[in-house]
Amino acid sequence: MFLCFLLAGRKQEIIKLTEQLLQAITSGDYGEYTKLVDPHLTSFEPEALGNLIVGLDFHKFYFDHVLSKNNKPVNTSILNPHVHLLGEDAACIAYVRLTQLIDRNGLPVTNHSEETRIWQRKDSKWQNVHFHRSGTPTVEQAK
Repeated sequence: MFLCFLLAGRKQEIIKLTEQLLQAITSGDYGEYTKLVDPHLTSFEPEALGNLIVGLDFHKFYFDHVLSKNNKPVNTSILNPHVHLLGEDAACIAYVRLTQLIDRNGLPVTNHSEETRIWQRKDSKWQNVHFHRSGTPTVEQAK
């Protein structure tokens, strides 16, 4: 019984970390983002056009030129999160992400993507080390 409680707590911790990471992205807070991701983060995402991205430079561009300049409200929701615990120091979370925003014409838009994130605990700190996002590019409509 105690083990089930412990595992459920760890799964909730991964969900909460993922929510914090998405909040940092949504608010354009690169400082908070870098606290939650590994400096050698790898990713596959629509904006990379099928290429594997390694490191943070690709993402910093969007923080500097898109996310930090967006002054319109954005709301992000995680739907149906499922966490796989991969031992004591690793976890995988898969979910659907809904992003609600106001486009350049003042109209509400909802985007969705499917995301998987791999978290690893290093030196007692969880970091996102890899993610894969499918769907449409999320920064296009926020401009």
